[in-house]
Amino acid sequence: MGKEQSLEVMGEKSRGSEGEELMLLRITGEDRPGLTASIMDILSQHDVDIQDIGQADIHSTLSLGILIKVRDDRSGYVMKELLFKANELGVNIGFAPVTMEEYEAWVARQGKNRYILTVLGRRLKARQIEAVSRLIAEQGLNIDGIKRLSGRASILHPKEKTRACIQFSVRGTPKDREALHGALLQMSGEMEIDGSFQTDNMYRRMRRLICFDMDSTLIQTEVIDELARRNGVYEQVAAITERAMRGEIDFKESFTERCRLLKGLDVSVMREIAENLPFTEGVDRLMYVLKKYGYKIAILSGGFTFFGEYIQKKYGIDYVYANELEIDETGHLTGNYVGEIVDGKRKAELLKLIAQVEKVDLQQTIAVGDGANDLPMLSQAGLGIAFHAKPRVVANAQQSINTIGLDGVLYFLGFKDSYLDEKAQ
Repeated sequence: MGKEQSLEVMGEKSRGSEGEELMLLRITGEDRPGLTASIMDILSQHDVDIQDIGQADIHSTLSLGILIKVRDDRSGYVMKELLFKANELGVNIGFAPVTMEEYEAWVARQGKNRYILTVLGRRLKARQIEAVSRLIAEQGLNIDGIKRLSGRASILHPKEKTRACIQFSVRGTPKDREALHGALLQMSGEMEIDGSFQTDNMYRRMRRLICFDMDSTLIQTEVIDELARRNGVYEQVAAITERAMRGEIDFKESFTERCRLLKGLDVSVMREIAENLPFTEGVDRLMYVLKKYGYKIAILSGGFTFFGEYIQKKYGIDYVYANELEIDETGHLTGNYVGEIVDGKRKAELLKLIAQVEKVDLQQTIAVGDGANDLPMLSQAGLGIAFHAKPRVVANAQQSINTIGLDGVLYFLGFKDSYLDEKAQ
Protein backbone atom coordinates (compact mmCIF):
# COMPACT_ATOMS: atom_id res chain seq x y z
CA MET A 1 0.00 0.00 0.00
CA GLY A 2 2.96 2.33 0.42
CA LYS A 3 6.69 2.17 -0.05
CA GLU A 4 8.27 0.14 2.74
CA GLN A 5 10.52 2.19 4.99
CA SER A 6 12.83 1.48 7.90
CA LEU A 7 12.29 3.05 11.33
CA GLU A 8 15.16 5.49 10.85
CA VAL A 9 13.94 7.07 7.61
CA MET A 10 10.22 6.91 8.24
CA GLY A 11 9.08 10.42 8.90
CA GLU A 12 5.64 10.60 7.31
CA LYS A 13 2.72 9.92 9.57
CA SER A 14 -0.39 8.34 8.11
CA ARG A 15 -3.43 9.74 9.86
CA GLY A 16 -6.49 7.76 10.75
CA SER A 17 -8.78 9.23 13.41
CA GLU A 18 -7.39 12.15 15.40
CA GLY A 19 -4.18 11.07 17.14
CA GLU A 20 -3.94 7.72 15.28
CA GLU A 21 -2.02 6.39 12.31
CA LEU A 22 -2.28 3.42 9.97
CA MET A 23 0.74 1.22 9.34
CA LEU A 24 1.42 -1.96 7.38
CA LEU A 25 3.83 -4.44 8.98
CA ARG A 26 5.61 -6.95 6.75
CA ILE A 27 7.34 -9.84 8.53
CA THR A 28 9.36 -12.39 6.53
CA GLY A 29 11.83 -15.11 7.40
CA GLU A 30 12.06 -18.65 8.73
CA ASP A 31 8.83 -19.67 10.43
CA ARG A 32 8.73 -21.22 13.87
CA PRO A 33 6.07 -22.00 16.47
CA GLY A 34 5.07 -18.97 18.51
CA LEU A 35 6.36 -16.31 16.11
CA THR A 36 2.95 -14.77 15.38
CA ALA A 37 2.07 -14.92 19.08
CA SER A 38 5.27 -12.99 19.93
CA ILE A 39 4.37 -10.22 17.47
CA MET A 40 0.81 -10.05 18.75
CA ASP A 41 2.00 -9.90 22.34
CA ILE A 42 3.79 -6.60 21.62
CA LEU A 43 0.83 -5.17 19.72
CA SER A 44 -1.60 -6.12 22.46
CA GLN A 45 0.49 -4.37 25.11
CA HIS A 46 -0.02 -1.10 23.20
CA ASP A 47 -3.75 -1.67 22.59
CA VAL A 48 -3.27 -1.77 18.79
CA ASP A 49 -6.27 -2.32 16.49
CA ILE A 50 -5.82 -4.98 13.78
CA GLN A 51 -7.44 -3.77 10.57
CA ASP A 52 -6.29 -6.72 8.43
CA ILE A 53 -4.00 -9.72 8.72
CA GLY A 54 -2.76 -12.41 6.34
CA GLN A 55 -0.13 -15.11 6.62
CA ALA A 56 1.39 -17.68 4.26
CA ASP A 57 3.99 -20.34 4.89
CA ILE A 58 5.91 -22.06 2.07
CA HIS A 59 8.56 -24.60 3.04
CA SER A 60 8.92 -23.00 6.51
CA THR A 61 9.34 -19.52 5.01
CA LEU A 62 6.93 -17.08 6.58
CA SER A 63 5.26 -14.08 4.98
CA LEU A 64 3.05 -12.24 7.46
CA GLY A 65 1.27 -8.95 6.79
CA ILE A 66 -0.54 -6.97 9.49
CA LEU A 67 -2.36 -3.67 8.95
CA ILE A 68 -2.61 -1.84 12.26
CA LYS A 69 -4.11 1.33 13.68
CA VAL A 70 -2.01 2.73 16.52
CA ARG A 71 -2.02 5.90 18.62
CA ASP A 72 0.53 8.51 17.53
CA ASP A 73 2.13 8.59 20.94
CA ARG A 74 2.63 4.79 20.93
CA SER A 75 3.75 4.14 17.32
CA GLY A 76 7.45 4.81 17.97
CA TYR A 77 7.49 2.41 20.93
CA VAL A 78 5.62 -0.24 18.91
CA MET A 79 8.09 -0.11 16.04
CA LYS A 80 11.10 -0.11 18.35
CA GLU A 81 9.92 -3.16 20.28
CA LEU A 82 8.98 -4.97 17.07
CA LEU A 83 12.45 -4.37 15.63
CA PHE A 84 14.10 -5.81 18.74
CA LYS A 85 11.76 -8.81 18.70
CA ALA A 86 12.38 -9.40 14.98
CA ASN A 87 16.12 -9.38 15.59
CA GLU A 88 15.67 -11.83 18.44
CA LEU A 89 13.53 -14.14 16.27
CA GLY A 90 15.83 -13.88 13.25
CA VAL A 91 13.18 -12.47 10.90
CA ASN A 92 12.89 -9.28 8.85
CA ILE A 93 10.29 -6.63 9.58
CA GLY A 94 9.35 -3.59 7.53
CA PHE A 95 6.99 -0.70 8.20
CA ALA A 96 4.96 1.13 5.54
CA PRO A 97 2.65 4.08 6.24
CA VAL A 98 -0.86 3.83 4.84
CA THR A 99 -2.78 6.98 4.06
CA MET A 100 -6.47 7.27 4.85
CA GLU A 101 -7.17 7.58 1.11
CA GLU A 102 -5.32 4.33 0.42
CA TYR A 103 -7.11 2.60 3.27
CA GLU A 104 -10.58 3.70 2.18
CA ALA A 105 -9.82 2.67 -1.42
CA TRP A 106 -8.86 -0.76 -0.07
CA VAL A 107 -12.11 -0.93 1.93
CA ALA A 108 -14.11 -0.03 -1.18
CA ARG A 109 -12.55 -2.89 -3.13
CA GLN A 110 -14.06 -5.48 -0.80
CA GLY A 111 -17.34 -5.09 -2.67
CA LYS A 112 -15.77 -6.38 -5.88
CA ASN A 113 -16.68 -9.79 -7.21
CA ARG A 114 -14.56 -12.66 -6.00
CA TYR A 115 -13.90 -15.77 -8.07
CA ILE A 116 -12.06 -19.04 -7.61
CA LEU A 117 -9.97 -20.31 -10.50
CA THR A 118 -8.87 -23.91 -9.93
CA VAL A 119 -6.11 -25.37 -12.12
CA LEU A 120 -5.31 -29.08 -12.10
CA GLY A 121 -3.42 -31.72 -14.02
CA ARG A 122 -1.05 -34.64 -13.59
CA ARG A 123 1.69 -32.11 -12.83
CA LEU A 124 1.92 -28.34 -13.04
CA LYS A 125 4.90 -26.49 -14.50
CA ALA A 126 5.86 -22.84 -14.63
CA ARG A 127 4.67 -22.39 -18.22
CA GLN A 128 1.18 -23.57 -17.28
CA ILE A 129 0.91 -21.35 -14.23
CA GLU A 130 2.32 -18.43 -16.24
CA ALA A 131 -0.37 -18.88 -18.89
CA VAL A 132 -3.15 -18.95 -16.31
CA SER A 133 -1.71 -15.95 -14.42
CA ARG A 134 -1.46 -13.98 -17.66
CA LEU A 135 -5.06 -14.84 -18.53
CA ILE A 136 -6.19 -13.55 -15.13
CA ALA A 137 -4.35 -10.26 -15.72
CA GLU A 138 -5.71 -9.90 -19.27
CA GLN A 139 -9.22 -10.24 -17.89
CA GLY A 140 -8.62 -7.32 -15.53
CA LEU A 141 -8.66 -9.51 -12.43
CA ASN A 142 -6.30 -9.31 -9.47
CA ILE A 143 -4.93 -12.35 -7.63
CA ASP A 144 -5.29 -11.97 -3.87
CA GLY A 145 -4.46 -15.54 -2.87
CA ILE A 146 -2.90 -18.75 -4.21
CA LYS A 147 -3.29 -22.09 -2.42
CA ARG A 148 -2.09 -25.59 -3.25
CA LEU A 149 -4.90 -28.13 -2.86
CA SER A 150 -3.02 -31.26 -3.90
CA GLY A 151 -0.82 -33.12 -1.44
CA ARG A 152 2.96 -33.02 -1.31
CA ALA A 153 4.48 -35.19 -4.04
CA SER A 154 7.60 -37.24 -3.41
CA ILE A 155 10.40 -36.81 -5.96
CA LEU A 156 12.28 -39.94 -4.86
CA HIS A 157 9.17 -42.12 -4.76
CA PRO A 158 6.74 -40.72 -7.34
CA LYS A 159 3.26 -42.18 -7.69
CA GLU A 160 2.19 -43.66 -11.00
CA LYS A 161 -0.88 -41.43 -11.35
CA THR A 162 -0.12 -38.09 -9.79
CA ARG A 163 -2.49 -35.17 -9.13
CA ALA A 164 -1.49 -31.53 -8.95
CA CYS A 165 -3.85 -28.65 -8.18
CA ILE A 166 -3.58 -25.01 -7.19
CA GLN A 167 -6.39 -22.57 -6.48
CA PHE A 168 -6.32 -18.86 -7.30
CA SER A 169 -8.57 -16.45 -5.42
CA VAL A 170 -9.17 -13.43 -7.67
CA ARG A 171 -11.14 -10.19 -7.44
CA GLY A 172 -12.73 -7.96 -10.04
CA THR A 173 -15.07 -8.37 -12.98
CA PRO A 174 -13.91 -10.39 -16.01
CA LYS A 175 -13.78 -8.34 -19.20
CA ASP A 176 -15.21 -11.24 -21.20
CA ARG A 177 -16.21 -14.35 -19.28
CA GLU A 178 -16.98 -16.30 -22.46
CA ALA A 179 -13.49 -15.53 -23.80
CA LEU A 180 -12.01 -16.58 -20.46
CA HIS A 181 -13.84 -19.89 -20.67
CA GLY A 182 -12.62 -20.38 -24.23
CA ALA A 183 -9.03 -19.63 -23.24
CA LEU A 184 -9.18 -22.20 -20.43
CA LEU A 185 -10.50 -24.80 -22.89
CA GLN A 186 -7.66 -24.03 -25.28
CA MET A 187 -5.11 -24.39 -22.48
CA SER A 188 -6.66 -27.72 -21.55
CA GLY A 189 -6.02 -29.04 -25.04
CA GLU A 190 -2.57 -27.53 -25.50
CA MET A 191 -1.07 -27.71 -21.99
CA GLU A 192 -2.73 -30.77 -20.40
CA ILE A 193 -4.39 -28.81 -17.61
CA ASP A 194 -7.99 -28.25 -16.59
CA GLY A 195 -9.40 -25.00 -15.28
CA SER A 196 -12.53 -24.21 -13.30
CA PHE A 197 -13.74 -20.61 -12.92
CA GLN A 198 -16.42 -20.23 -10.26
CA THR A 199 -18.04 -17.33 -8.45
CA ASP A 200 -16.88 -17.49 -4.84
CA ASN A 201 -20.12 -17.44 -2.90
CA MET A 202 -21.83 -19.48 -0.20
CA TYR A 203 -23.33 -21.87 -2.75
CA ARG A 204 -19.84 -22.84 -3.95
CA ARG A 205 -18.87 -23.71 -0.39
CA MET A 206 -22.09 -25.56 0.44
CA ARG A 207 -22.73 -28.05 -2.38
CA ARG A 208 -25.00 -30.83 -1.13
CA LEU A 209 -26.19 -33.00 -4.04
CA ILE A 210 -24.10 -34.57 -6.79
CA CYS A 211 -25.55 -36.43 -9.79
CA PHE A 212 -23.43 -38.68 -12.00
CA ASP A 213 -23.87 -40.17 -15.39
CA MET A 214 -22.81 -43.82 -15.22
CA ASP A 215 -21.37 -45.14 -18.50
CA SER A 216 -17.98 -43.58 -19.41
CA THR A 217 -18.17 -41.50 -16.22
CA LEU A 218 -18.35 -43.73 -13.14
CA ILE A 219 -17.27 -46.70 -15.23
CA GLN A 220 -14.87 -46.81 -18.16
CA THR A 221 -17.20 -48.47 -20.61
CA GLU A 222 -20.60 -48.21 -22.26
CA VAL A 223 -22.46 -51.18 -20.80
CA ILE A 224 -24.75 -51.48 -23.78
CA ASP A 225 -21.65 -52.06 -25.92
CA GLU A 226 -20.55 -54.86 -23.57
CA LEU A 227 -23.98 -56.47 -23.84
CA ALA A 228 -23.82 -56.14 -27.62
CA ARG A 229 -20.46 -57.91 -27.71
CA ARG A 230 -21.97 -60.89 -25.92
CA ASN A 231 -24.86 -60.91 -28.37
CA GLY A 232 -22.66 -60.63 -31.45
CA VAL A 233 -23.98 -57.19 -32.49
CA TYR A 234 -21.25 -54.92 -31.16
CA GLU A 235 -20.41 -53.08 -34.37
CA GLN A 236 -24.03 -52.15 -35.05
CA VAL A 237 -24.68 -50.99 -31.48
CA ALA A 238 -21.37 -49.14 -31.08
CA ALA A 239 -22.01 -47.13 -34.23
CA ILE A 240 -25.42 -46.04 -32.94
CA THR A 241 -24.00 -45.28 -29.47
CA GLU A 242 -21.26 -43.05 -30.83
CA ARG A 243 -23.66 -41.07 -32.97
CA ALA A 244 -26.01 -40.60 -30.02
CA MET A 245 -23.22 -39.45 -27.67
CA ARG A 246 -22.12 -36.88 -30.24
CA GLY A 247 -25.67 -35.59 -30.41
CA GLU A 248 -26.10 -36.47 -34.07
CA ILE A 249 -29.28 -38.53 -33.57
CA ASP A 250 -32.14 -38.50 -31.09
CA PHE A 251 -31.33 -40.43 -27.92
CA LYS A 252 -34.74 -42.09 -27.58
CA GLU A 253 -34.66 -43.38 -31.14
CA SER A 254 -31.11 -44.64 -30.82
CA PHE A 255 -31.84 -46.27 -27.46
CA THR A 256 -34.83 -48.15 -28.86
CA GLU A 257 -32.80 -49.39 -31.84
CA ARG A 258 -29.96 -50.61 -29.64
CA CYS A 259 -32.29 -52.41 -27.25
CA ARG A 260 -33.83 -54.37 -30.13
CA LEU A 261 -30.37 -55.65 -31.05
CA LEU A 262 -29.98 -57.17 -27.56
CA LYS A 263 -32.95 -59.49 -27.95
CA GLY A 264 -32.27 -63.06 -26.81
CA LEU A 265 -29.32 -62.29 -24.49
CA ASP A 266 -29.29 -64.38 -21.28
CA VAL A 267 -29.66 -62.29 -18.10
CA SER A 268 -26.74 -64.18 -16.50
CA VAL A 269 -24.46 -62.26 -18.87
CA MET A 270 -25.59 -59.02 -17.19
CA ARG A 271 -24.52 -60.34 -13.77
CA GLU A 272 -21.11 -61.31 -15.13
CA ILE A 273 -20.57 -57.88 -16.67
CA ALA A 274 -21.69 -56.12 -13.46
CA GLU A 275 -19.19 -58.06 -11.37
CA ASN A 276 -16.35 -57.01 -13.66
CA LEU A 277 -17.14 -53.35 -14.32
CA PRO A 278 -14.02 -51.25 -15.00
CA PHE A 279 -14.42 -48.36 -12.55
CA THR A 280 -12.96 -45.00 -13.45
CA GLU A 281 -9.76 -43.80 -11.77
CA GLY A 282 -10.55 -41.96 -8.55
CA VAL A 283 -14.09 -43.28 -8.02
CA ASP A 284 -13.29 -45.06 -4.74
CA ARG A 285 -11.68 -41.97 -3.24
CA LEU A 286 -14.39 -39.63 -4.51
CA MET A 287 -17.24 -41.73 -3.16
CA TYR A 288 -15.54 -42.17 0.20
CA VAL A 289 -15.11 -38.41 0.64
CA LEU A 290 -18.60 -37.50 -0.60
CA LYS A 291 -20.24 -39.98 1.79
CA LYS A 292 -18.00 -38.94 4.68
CA TYR A 293 -18.97 -35.29 4.28
CA GLY A 294 -22.68 -35.87 3.89
CA TYR A 295 -23.32 -35.34 0.18
CA LYS A 296 -26.41 -36.91 -1.36
CA ILE A 297 -25.36 -38.92 -4.44
CA ALA A 298 -27.42 -39.93 -7.45
CA ILE A 299 -26.85 -41.90 -10.64
CA LEU A 300 -28.87 -40.47 -13.53
CA SER A 301 -28.08 -42.69 -16.47
CA GLY A 302 -29.19 -43.48 -19.98
CA GLY A 303 -27.81 -46.93 -19.23
CA PHE A 304 -29.52 -49.68 -17.28
CA THR A 305 -30.82 -49.96 -13.72
CA PHE A 306 -29.32 -53.46 -13.33
CA PHE A 307 -25.82 -51.99 -13.36
CA GLY A 308 -26.74 -48.75 -11.59
CA GLU A 309 -28.12 -50.72 -8.66
CA TYR A 310 -24.96 -52.82 -8.52
CA ILE A 311 -22.89 -49.63 -8.18
CA GLN A 312 -25.41 -48.24 -5.69
CA LYS A 313 -24.84 -51.19 -3.34
CA LYS A 314 -21.06 -50.94 -3.70
CA TYR A 315 -20.86 -47.26 -2.71
CA GLY A 316 -24.04 -46.58 -0.75
CA ILE A 317 -25.44 -44.25 -3.42
CA ASP A 318 -28.75 -42.61 -2.50
CA TYR A 319 -30.62 -42.55 -5.82
CA VAL A 320 -30.49 -44.49 -9.09
CA TYR A 321 -32.55 -43.59 -12.14
CA ALA A 322 -31.80 -45.46 -15.36
CA ASN A 323 -33.54 -47.64 -17.96
CA GLU A 324 -35.15 -50.99 -17.25
CA LEU A 325 -34.61 -53.81 -19.75
CA GLU A 326 -37.53 -56.18 -20.21
CA ILE A 327 -36.77 -59.83 -19.39
CA ASP A 328 -39.03 -62.73 -20.47
CA GLU A 329 -40.04 -65.76 -18.39
CA THR A 330 -37.03 -67.74 -19.65
CA GLY A 331 -34.52 -65.16 -18.35
CA HIS A 332 -33.65 -63.58 -21.69
CA LEU A 333 -33.88 -59.98 -22.92
CA THR A 334 -36.90 -59.31 -25.10
CA GLY A 335 -35.36 -56.38 -26.95
CA ASN A 336 -37.78 -53.98 -25.28
CA TYR A 337 -37.57 -51.71 -22.25
CA VAL A 338 -39.99 -50.97 -19.40
CA GLY A 339 -41.17 -47.49 -18.43
CA GLU A 340 -39.97 -44.03 -19.46
CA ILE A 341 -36.59 -43.61 -21.14
CA VAL A 342 -34.05 -41.64 -19.11
CA ASP A 343 -32.75 -39.26 -21.74
CA GLY A 344 -31.11 -35.84 -21.41
CA LYS A 345 -34.34 -34.01 -20.65
CA ARG A 346 -35.35 -36.59 -18.05
CA LYS A 347 -31.93 -36.32 -16.33
CA ALA A 348 -32.40 -32.58 -15.87
CA GLU A 349 -35.92 -33.15 -14.51
CA LEU A 350 -34.67 -35.78 -12.07
CA LEU A 351 -31.89 -33.50 -10.82
CA LYS A 352 -34.47 -30.83 -9.99
CA LEU A 353 -36.82 -33.40 -8.43
CA ILE A 354 -34.16 -34.88 -6.15
CA ALA A 355 -33.03 -31.38 -5.14
CA GLN A 356 -36.62 -30.59 -4.13
CA VAL A 357 -36.95 -33.83 -2.16
CA GLU A 358 -33.65 -33.19 -0.35
CA LYS A 359 -34.53 -29.48 0.13
CA VAL A 360 -31.37 -28.42 -1.70
CA ASP A 361 -31.13 -25.23 -3.74
CA LEU A 362 -30.22 -25.89 -7.38
CA GLN A 363 -27.11 -23.74 -6.89
CA GLN A 364 -25.94 -26.35 -4.38
CA THR A 365 -26.13 -29.19 -6.91
CA ILE A 366 -23.37 -30.74 -9.03
CA ALA A 367 -23.74 -32.79 -12.20
CA VAL A 368 -20.99 -34.84 -13.86
CA GLY A 369 -21.20 -36.51 -17.26
CA ASP A 370 -19.53 -37.10 -20.60
CA GLY A 371 -22.17 -37.27 -23.33
CA ALA A 372 -24.49 -34.94 -25.21
CA ASN A 373 -27.45 -36.32 -23.26
CA ASP A 374 -25.78 -35.04 -20.07
CA LEU A 375 -25.74 -31.40 -21.21
CA PRO A 376 -29.25 -30.56 -19.92
CA MET A 377 -28.39 -31.63 -16.37
CA LEU A 378 -24.90 -30.07 -16.57
CA SER A 379 -26.47 -26.72 -17.46
CA GLN A 380 -29.19 -27.11 -14.81
CA ALA A 381 -26.81 -27.81 -11.93
CA GLY A 382 -25.06 -25.15 -9.88
CA LEU A 383 -21.78 -26.78 -10.96
CA GLY A 384 -21.78 -28.76 -14.20
CA ILE A 385 -18.64 -30.78 -14.97
CA ALA A 386 -17.87 -32.49 -18.27
CA PHE A 387 -15.64 -35.49 -17.49
CA HIS A 388 -13.34 -36.79 -20.27
CA ALA A 389 -16.17 -35.74 -22.50
CA LYS A 390 -16.83 -35.35 -26.20
CA PRO A 391 -15.64 -32.00 -27.67
CA ARG A 392 -19.18 -30.66 -28.04
CA VAL A 393 -19.92 -31.39 -24.38
CA VAL A 394 -16.68 -29.80 -23.16
CA ALA A 395 -17.37 -26.68 -25.22
CA ASN A 396 -20.84 -26.26 -23.69
CA ALA A 397 -20.12 -27.25 -20.08
CA GLN A 398 -19.28 -24.78 -17.31
CA GLN A 399 -16.24 -26.79 -16.20
CA SER A 400 -14.39 -29.84 -17.45
CA ILE A 401 -11.88 -32.46 -16.31
CA ASN A 402 -9.82 -34.17 -19.00
CA THR A 403 -6.42 -34.72 -17.40
CA ILE A 404 -6.93 -36.71 -14.18
CA GLY A 405 -9.38 -39.10 -12.52
CA LEU A 406 -12.91 -38.51 -11.28
CA ASP A 407 -11.64 -37.51 -7.83
CA GLY A 408 -10.52 -34.28 -9.49
CA VAL A 409 -14.10 -33.18 -8.77
CA LEU A 410 -13.04 -32.76 -5.13
CA TYR A 411 -10.66 -29.94 -6.07
CA PHE A 412 -13.48 -28.07 -7.81
CA LEU A 413 -15.37 -28.36 -4.52
CA GLY A 414 -12.43 -26.83 -2.66
CA PHE A 415 -11.21 -29.97 -0.86
CA LYS A 416 -7.54 -29.93 0.07
CA ASP A 417 -5.72 -33.26 0.16
CA SER A 418 -4.25 -32.52 3.58
CA TYR A 419 -7.78 -32.17 5.03
CA LEU A 420 -8.67 -35.71 4.06
CA ASP A 421 -7.61 -38.70 6.11
CA GLU A 422 -5.35 -41.42 4.73
CA LYS A 423 -8.12 -43.69 3.50
CA ALA A 424 -9.29 -40.92 1.18
CA GLN A 425 -5.85 -40.45 -0.36
